[in-house]
Amino acid sequence: MSPYNPPSRKITTIEQHIIDDQQSYPEATGTLTGLLYDVALAGKVIANQTTRAGLVEILGFTGETNVQGEAVMKLDLLADQTILTLTARTGRLACMVSEEHPDMLPIPEEYPTGKYVLLYDPLDGSSNVDFNVSIGTIFAIHERKSAGGPGTVEDCLQPGRDLVAAGYIVYSASTMMVYSSGHGVHGFTLDPDIGEFLMSHPNIHIPARGGYYSVDHGYENYWSEGVRRFTHHLKVGGSVVSQRYVGSLVADFHRTLLSGGIFYYPANSKDATRSQGKLRLLYEAAPFAFLAEQAGGYASDGTQRILDIQPTSLHQRTPLFIGNRELVEKAEEFVREFG
Repeated sequence: MSPYNPPSRKITTIEQHIIDDQQSYPEATGTLTGLLYDVALAGKVIANQTTRAGLVEILGFTGETNVQGEAVMKLDLLADQTILTLTARTGRLACMVSEEHPDMLPIPEEYPTGKYVLLYDPLDGSSNVDFNVSIGTIFAIHERKSAGGPGTVEDCLQPGRDLVAAGYIVYSASTMMVYSSGHGVHGFTLDPDIGEFLMSHPNIHIPARGGYYSVDHGYENYWSEGVRRFTHHLKVGGSVVSQRYVGSLVADFHRTLLSGGIFYYPANSKDATRSQGKLRLLYEAAPFAFLAEQAGGYASDGTQRILDIQPTSLHQRTPLFIGNRELVEKAEEFVREFG
């Protein structure tokens, strides 16, 4: 019998990586490891449905409106229920917060509660589903503050600097999960033949130069003077290559993370619901800020670090400037000087 020759390129599954990462924490019990793999499993299920959406008649709207005042897509509901089903019964969570629900989601009484809190946007960019544009799932994980029993709202209202893990799954030409538990940012691409996420982007760092600026110019007339001047600076004298904007937060951030540059969604005066920003702090801005800083970047609301903001409500909104530290800090300079 011929001797076994291992493949020349090391193949690392997401499960192997999560378990290896656990070794960095001597006090780890494996609970967070299990929770991260639960999220990865949910991503596989959602990816399967999104790629078959037109075939199984789950495109379009449900006729309902969520807490954000947004029409609920059928896939929104499917993704939300998938994450709930795969995480609520495991004994790993104290409670959850979802974009699709107005209140904190307690763990059903018949199931044990755990030490972590999961905050998530089940399907960001779902308004693009009918047009086959990239969409994604965003998640953030905190360790509970309360001593035990059912989780509390206070367990959920923690600043981003206290996150223990965060990440996203982007559903596009390929499905990719990117996450960090505080030791760098790592990306895994789903191999549909074996149904597993395999390491494809280890130790992601936002490139220091180049990249794109990403913003919705449709609201430019409603931005503050500082934001308009910063945008003009990028167009005529900045270090970015050009402008790119998908309109799907996960897709726009994913490109910024890999190519460099800056994504920003400032407050605007056109819509009262966006006067304090559009993006949700707990399950959109904070997890992306955590990833950006782990990858050598920075995230701000224009005046302060996103990770230092103390949340006061579950669906609190915020402006967001995120990407290369130099560019985000330049945006802060313009906002400080011109408002």
